Amino acid sequence: MAGSTPLAIALKLLLAVIFGGLIGLERESHGRPAGFRTHILVSLGSALVMIISAYGLQALDTDYDPGRIAAQVISGIGFLGAGTILRDGAAIRGLTTAASLWAVAGIGLAVGIGMYHAAAVTTILVVLTLFYLNKVELGHGRYTMRITTRDQINQIAAVFAVFAQFGIEISQMTLRNQNDGVATIELAVNTPRKARIRELAVKLNELEGIQEAVIIQD
Repeated sequence: MAGSTPLAIALKLLLAVIFGGLIGLERESHGRPAGFRTHILVSLGSALVMIISAYGLQALDTDYDPGRIAAQVISGIGFLGAGTILRDGAAIRGLTTAASLWAVAGIGLAVGIGMYHAAAVTTILVVLTLFYLNKVELGHGRYTMRITTRDQINQIAAVFAVFAQFGIEISQMTLRNQNDGVATIELAVNTPRKARIRELAVKLNELEGIQEAVIIQD
């Protein structure tokens, strides 16, 4: 079979690395836990499973269904995707990365079976979705704030109280503790008014114990 020659297999595996890497670069640029290497490995592994399923095992049994093993990739990738989903209070992070891993697995399967056009188009669409639609979301009132404060429960509660006072929604939160008793909080917040987030930053800087509250992305 033409698709199972050593050259054809090498080409498929190389394309799987390229397509998975393109999507992984975008995730890596945002500091996601599943980035460049993870997406490459998922795409490459999926392509290899599809190659084995479609050409290796089928050559041993003409009645073999090539979709049997490949189908397990789709369900199995859910365990890896679940590992990228984190919950911080009311905010949930990692859903987009989990979805990109699932899409990369599909791309790898498409490459493995020889559907290069479908894999290439899907890769382009996924990259455009992750990059440009994220820009659209940011343009509609999503900002990132970095707050440096004392590492105390009541201090962090006071920060959240200010957000509630301004009626600004927190969509994501990352908390980093430092050895000197200081905590750094990064918050992704949503508000249609840029002036409102600036007023919030001023109010936070007035709180006792706050060392700095700045908008780091807008």
